Amino acid sequence: MAFVIKGADVLLPDGVARVSVRVEDGRITGLDVPDDGARGIDAGGLTLAPALVDIHGDGFERQMMPRPGVLFPLDTALLETDRQLAGNGIATAYHALTLSWEPGLRSVETAGRIMDLLGGMAGRLSVESRLQLRWETFCFEARPLIERALAAPLTPALAFNDHTSMAVLDPMVPLQGRPFDLDPDYPVADLAGAAFARKMASRAKRSGLGTDAFVDRIAGIWERRPQVEAVIAEVAAHGRARSAPMLSHDDSQPRTRAYYRDQGARIAEFPMNTEVAQGARDAGDWIVFGAPNVVRGGSHIGSPDAGDMVARGLCDILASDYFYPAMLAAVARLHADGVAPLHRLWPLVSGNPARACGLPDRGQIAAGKRADLVLLDWPEGRAPAPVLTLGNGRTAFAARDFGL
Repeated sequence: MAFVIKGADVLLPDGVARVSVRVEDGRITGLDVPDDGARGIDAGGLTLAPALVDIHGDGFERQMMPRPGVLFPLDTALLETDRQLAGNGIATAYHALTLSWEPGLRSVETAGRIMDLLGGMAGRLSVESRLQLRWETFCFEARPLIERALAAPLTPALAFNDHTSMAVLDPMVPLQGRPFDLDPDYPVADLAGAAFARKMASRAKRSGLGTDAFVDRIAGIWERRPQVEAVIAEVAAHGRARSAPMLSHDDSQPRTRAYYRDQGARIAEFPMNTEVAQGARDAGDWIVFGAPNVVRGGSHIGSPDAGDMVARGLCDILASDYFYPAMLAAVARLHADGVAPLHRLWPLVSGNPARACGLPDRGQIAAGKRADLVLLDWPEGRAPAPVLTLGNGRTAFAARDFGL
């Protein structure tokens, strides 16, 4: 069905204009062109923007395990996640699927089940659900699953995470300034001490293990460290062969960013200090920060203030991270704070993540692009509320009857 959205203030690459947007067969066919028999959609008083592209979201874990150790059926959790995404104006989502040596929620086994379920549920989902393979570099067991995922029709993103080295870091060393993870002199905590056991307690609960068993587990995993660099190179080669977008996560040193850049990872995800972000900018990398950081006015773990990074030109992309509504709320806050005009801020949550992930067909309102669109009720000085989300021209979410 062809239709024309009329009367909205439309976010275009070079500004905001009141133009009509014609859609047919899932594509934008023109701006201010003749209706040519298309149905008219009255969007007077609303704002029309490109739908959001979430490069990293792990909010789905809250649907899977709403309380520690309480696991819900995965299909129910994924359907609920799809509703939340669409209701927040997100039409393309990269689910940050952790592939870890931990048992339970973030295990390779759980990841495999989610991957298979998403593939089988594609026809039931409103949002294009892709995967970010959030690979823990000490998890050698994940390699077959990564290879299988990279061969899927929707190429996933591949993120290099080393939460193992972060977990065993000597507590006297600030997390944001820890050395390069593969440094031979990396400072390690006393893994047999009571303080380390207390630190691991919450992770143990998430994994379903007792604290002592979890500490034994991570101590055994740490012994793999001499093999990690070779496995990273192997996995990165698979990612490059598939032209998968690749990211490194929580880099704390320019050396770390340079190492993963050399592996083909040109996206710096959540750099942990300004020096790393500046190094990434100087090298032409994409830089991602969490949208909740902007909304809350700072990072909950002491990393750079994402709003400040945007203002300084050291952030290209804002991801939902752990809270889907944060993407839209972050743009609203930045706009209210006068950081930049709205049409300059919107690429942070739409066009830039699309380009970084090799999806040039979306993220912009222009003829020929996918009709991934969101209509917003956005009164002056108030929070924006999606009232219609379109994915590939189809209704993913509607809070009002627009006759589609």
